[in-house]
Amino acid sequence: MKIFIKNMVCARCISAVQAIFNESGIPLKSIMLGEAETESEVSEKEMQLLEQQLEDTGFERIKDSARQQTEKIKNLIIAQISGLDIAEDFLLSEFLSSSFHKDYSALSKTFSQNENITLEQFFILQKIEKVKELLLYNEFTLTEIAGKLGYKSVQHLSSQFRNSTGFTPTEFKKLKVHNRKPLDQV
Repeated sequence: MKIFIKNMVCARCISAVQAIFNESGIPLKSIMLGEAETESEVSEKEMQLLEQQLEDTGFERIKDSARQQTEKIKNLIIAQISGLDIAEDFLLSEFLSSSFHKDYSALSKTFSQNENITLEQFFILQKIEKVKELLLYNEFTLTEIAGKLGYKSVQHLSSQFRNSTGFTPTEFKKLKVHNRKPLDQV
């Protein structure tokens, strides 16, 4: 039985959800971002307890197929960005269309209806959060960050960063409070 779970955005989330299933005595066949597959059917009572434990930990079971697709899209985008190997000619529309074998406009419409933000806006906000993280780690120059996240230039990154945050990347680094958002809240 496949169970779709909202707010799983990293490897620690997978570990946390896996621990919830273990504590509930529900054996898993597999687990990945946004999705867990049990070895057998889960009773209604077990599901209610599982849902409560998930909610207590900041996760949520997704029952609706449109929301499941939206969560899969979000997880794909987050994984793509966290990999830090976005090509300069990367096209979100081609990436998602080929990943889902569906027309991008249909994916975009479903996403926008569920998230009240466009796919492109979500993608940009995720990239900006990654830029914030990389700036704070101070491991890469702004030029390197721009290259790793698929920006055509440092100016493009800086412009997008300023439009989203109100600060240039340099101003952001100097702030005492960095206002980073958890990825599941972007």
